Amino acid sequence: MAATTEGEGESSEDEDMKDAIQGPEPGYSNLSTAVLSGGVGGARFARGLAAVDPGPALTVVGNVGDDDVMYGLHVSPDLDTITYTLAGIQGEHGWGIEDDTFTVIDNLAQLGTETAFRLGDRDMATCLNRTIDLGAGVPLSVVTDHIRSSLGVTTRILPATDDPLRTHVVIESGTVLSFQDYFVVRGHADEVSELRYTGAERSSPAPGVIASIRDAAFVVIAPSNPPLSIWPILAVPGVREAVREHPSVAAISPLFRGRALKGPADRVMASLGLPPGNAGVLAAYDGLISDLVIDVGDAGEATELAGGEVAIHVADTRLTDTDAAKRFGSWLVELMAS
Repeated sequence: MAATTEGEGESSEDEDMKDAIQGPEPGYSNLSTAVLSGGVGGARFARGLAAVDPGPALTVVGNVGDDDVMYGLHVSPDLDTITYTLAGIQGEHGWGIEDDTFTVIDNLAQLGTETAFRLGDRDMATCLNRTIDLGAGVPLSVVTDHIRSSLGVTTRILPATDDPLRTHVVIESGTVLSFQDYFVVRGHADEVSELRYTGAERSSPAPGVIASIRDAAFVVIAPSNPPLSIWPILAVPGVREAVREHPSVAAISPLFRGRALKGPADRVMASLGLPPGNAGVLAAYDGLISDLVIDVGDAGEATELAGGEVAIHVADTRLTDTDAAKRFGSWLVELMAS
C-alpha cells in the first residue's frame, strides 16, 4: 500500500505534558473510550456515542492531516466538524455551521479571490480565533479545547498532534496536491497513486492522546476514510503502537455495499491496492483491530470475512439520524463491554 511519511529527526512523547486548558488527565470509568476520527462520518458516530446515557467517558482524537492555510487562516476541517457536530450546530451536509452566512467569502469572490474552499462567516470566526492563538504560540490542542468549551461541548477532543502534519496526495500524473486541492478544489476526482503524511516523522502525539488510548476500556476507529482520515492519525509516532497494543479495538466500516455514502473512500482504497469491500477495511487496519463492524447491507460478507483473528459484527451503521447514531452507540458499548 503506497502511503509514506516524510520528515527527519527523532520524535518522542512527553506523557507528563499537560496543557493549561485541558488540565490533568480525567479519571476514566471502566467504559472509557477513545475514538479515532476523521470528519463527517466520525463526527456523527461520536455524537451517537456521546448521547448514550449512562455512557462512557469519551475522548475523540481527530485527524489534522486535512489542516491547511486558507485566506491566511489556519483551518482544521476535521476538528471543527467533530466539534460542531457534538455541539449540535453542524451544517446540513455535515460540515460547517447550520444557517451560516457567506458575506465575507462572497465579497472575496467579488474582489477576484479564488473561493472554491467556502468558509461561512461563523466558521471563519472559528478559524480566525485559531489563527490568532496559534500565532501567539498556543498549541493546537489548547486552542481546540478552548473552542470546544466555548461551544458547550463536554466531550474531550484532541488533535492527533500539535505539530504540523499534512496529507499530500500524489495523483496518477505524478502531481503532488495538498489535501484541500485534491478534495475540495478538484472534487476528489483524481486517481490516487500515493499518500504522503508530510511532517509525521517529526511530530509527537498531542498531550493526552497516548494516555487516552492506553487507559481506555476500548478503542474505536470511527467510520472514516481509512487512508485519508485514519492513517494520518496512525502516522504520528507512538499512536499506531498504542492502538496495536490495546486488547480491544473495534473499527466501524465506512462502506455500504462496497462503497462510501460520501467521499472517495472506496476509490482511494482500491487505487492504493487494498482489496474491494470490507476485506479492504480489514487490510487497512491489519494487526490493529480485534473487532470489525459492517453494515447490515453487507451481511453477506460476514461469512467470508470470519475465521481470522478479527471478530465480525453486523449492525445498522447508517448514522445520519441522531437517534440512529445513539442506538448504534448503545449497541456498541454493550458489545465492547461484554
